[in-house]
Amino acid sequence: MVIKVFLASSSGSTAIKKKQQDVLGFLEALKVDYAPLDIACNEDNRMWMRENVPVEKKPTNGIPLPPQIFNEESYCGDYETFFDAKEDNAVYAFLGLPPPPGSKEAKEAEKAFILENGPVENGTVENETVESETVENGTDDAEDEENLEAEEVEEENLDDDSLKREVPMEFNGDEHTHEVGGETGEEAAEEATEEDAAAEEKVAKEEEEAVKDTEEAAEDTAPVKQEEAQEEVEDEEAKGEDDQPVSEGEEDLGSEEEEELRQLEEEEEAPEVTEQEEEDE
Repeated sequence: MVIKVFLASSSGSTAIKKKQQDVLGFLEALKVDYAPLDIACNEDNRMWMRENVPVEKKPTNGIPLPPQIFNEESYCGDYETFFDAKEDNAVYAFLGLPPPPGSKEAKEAEKAFILENGPVENGTVENETVESETVENGTDDAEDEENLEAEEVEEENLDDDSLKREVPMEFNGDEHTHEVGGETGEEAAEEATEEDAAAEEKVAKEEEEAVKDTEEAAEDTAPVKQEEAQEEVEDEEAKGEDDQPVSEGEEDLGSEEEEELRQLEEEEEAPEVTEQEEEDE
């Protein structure tokens, strides 16, 4: 859509020139494409403008003055209506163009639509002069539903992954892994229970064998320990006999025997001395 601005390049009216410059300068500031059409140098442009301006918009003499603004074949208004739209931040509506997203006019149009029709869900702002525009906050409910669906799908995937993961189990300190494939959770639980029972049975059997081995070893070592104990008792008895005190009678007996031995030795030595003396003489 092209905005047509009918103006007079050679007008002698300072007021008309000022109005034309005001309209063109504002359109350039908004970066709106427009086509200036001179009615002073082109009779066709002047006749087309006069014929297409609505009767109720014409002055009393029936000759409209520039600037006159059109959107293709649709009449927008003259300078006075353009100025009022500019003051109300509604120039895009005046021109019949959709306001750019984020512009002040777009926000005002959104607020007006919400006040009139309530919050919009996946809707667009529509009125007579503004084309359909997506409402920024109109898709909250739809986004919530999509988020819920995504969470449900994620939970299902997690459930499937949990059935396929490797479940570590320990038997007598050795770590084993039990992979659960396409089986259901109940079958996996039953197999795990059976493996646990088998492991417990194995542990109990090993404990019984260990107890049995301990008893046999105790039986083998019992006679040896008994013999050692008997020898220790005999050694203690013998030691006790050696340590018993000697009675007075035994001590006298011992002293008499020693005295007799001493006399015998003296007697044996006496004859030897006599013989020696005789030889010396």
